[in-house]
Amino acid sequence: MTPISIVLSLLVAVLFGQAIYNIYLHPLRKYPGPKLAACTNICYIWWTISGRIHAKLKELHDQYGDVVRISPSNLVYRSGNAWKDIYGHRKHGASSFIKDPKYYIHSPNGGHILTASDADHARQRRLLSHAFSEKALREQESLVQHYVDLLVEKLKAECAASRSTVDMMKWYNYTTFDIIGDLAFGEPFDCLRENGYHPWVEMVFQSVKMSVFLRILHLYPLLESLVKKALPKKAARMRNEHWRMSKDKVSRRLDLQTSRPDFMSYILRHNDERGMTRQEIEANAGVLILAGSETTATLLSGCTFYLLKHPEVYNKLVHEIRGAFEKQDDITFLTVARLPYLHAVLEESLRIYPPVPGYLPRKVPMGGASIDGQYVPGGVSVSVVPFSASRAKSNFLEPESFIPERWLENRDPRFESDNRDASQPFSFGPRNCLGKNLAYAEMRLIVAKLLWNFDMTLHEGCRDWDDQTSYIIWQKPSLMVGLKAVR
Repeated sequence: MTPISIVLSLLVAVLFGQAIYNIYLHPLRKYPGPKLAACTNICYIWWTISGRIHAKLKELHDQYGDVVRISPSNLVYRSGNAWKDIYGHRKHGASSFIKDPKYYIHSPNGGHILTASDADHARQRRLLSHAFSEKALREQESLVQHYVDLLVEKLKAECAASRSTVDMMKWYNYTTFDIIGDLAFGEPFDCLRENGYHPWVEMVFQSVKMSVFLRILHLYPLLESLVKKALPKKAARMRNEHWRMSKDKVSRRLDLQTSRPDFMSYILRHNDERGMTRQEIEANAGVLILAGSETTATLLSGCTFYLLKHPEVYNKLVHEIRGAFEKQDDITFLTVARLPYLHAVLEESLRIYPPVPGYLPRKVPMGGASIDGQYVPGGVSVSVVPFSASRAKSNFLEPESFIPERWLENRDPRFESDNRDASQPFSFGPRNCLGKNLAYAEMRLIVAKLLWNFDMTLHEGCRDWDDQTSYIIWQKPSLMVGLKAVR
């Protein structure tokens, strides 16, 4: 045998032996799932790069049940109890489920709240929480109102110019990026005024998708270093440019020396020796832009799509909104929070179309832990799949149907057995979404003002709009909507 054939034979023998071990001897061997997925990471990698991992994992859950083994050392769940066991607060002295470092990419600007250790996360969250408090929300309302009114003004101009069919996916993105840009950096991206994306915003979209492929490479350190060297210089330059622009925008905002009610003013007001470094502020600003814009715009797009596909729901919501307000100035954070059907519509939209649908991996602490009533060894990567959990028959009656009534206080008794804890679009526990209240306030305000000002219809070419790929977030196509100004 030649040296090459000997090496190849040894490699095949090692791979075969590893496959036998993973299927028959591995600590996770008793967990259900495809045998090929138990052998190797290839299935997980393919599902991820195809952009269909959310749909594939739901399919596997429907086939195998509440827990599925999707790779040699990965388990995914869909129950409400799993949310609590994996992401919830741990009993005093119990080790937490850390974010699995194999799946999270650190920023060049330093550690941010998404990848921070438990201690650093608590420190950063303590400081950032001031920017998302009820007091802060009240002070930020005028800024948010300004951009929502600008959105209404721009859409009325589109109608007046006989452009009655518009891409609401883009308009929602323009609005939420302008709002979060002003809140995070003290300056908007001017997407609404320019009717287009700022180059930095386009970079954000591209960098998210690229991070998915970097996450896969992260599983194989040797391959990762080789591929990174072979990557086009443009790709590396784009990622570095994204973080450089974040840093520059933070610097400009800090130089303003103003007390306007944006995120930075709260961070600076409460920063101390236990607060955040300049690098951490820069890194977190970039995270806040994506987390506070794309996900909100995604939910607004999904909500609009499902509303317009269900005329009876749309008409009921329009009746509630137009019956509640005599003039547009009456539509405020406080007044829209009192609309029960609007709240139900948003909750149902978040359930059926969670902005982050796929995979949220945590690592089981050494010594193991109980998840959904079963022991799992330490070191295993585990996750609840939001898309699977919110569309499981074991969690919701008619899970594939858009029925806001299931969220009403006086709901139909048919929905009493719905497991609402299974729908956690803002995640769960001490690392849940810090901007949840701001997101709800924005979404309620935008939906209320649009339906108060416009009649809407779904373009026929968008009837299957929700059939999408996902790379951490949904890859949304255009959402063409017919608009008619009613005021």
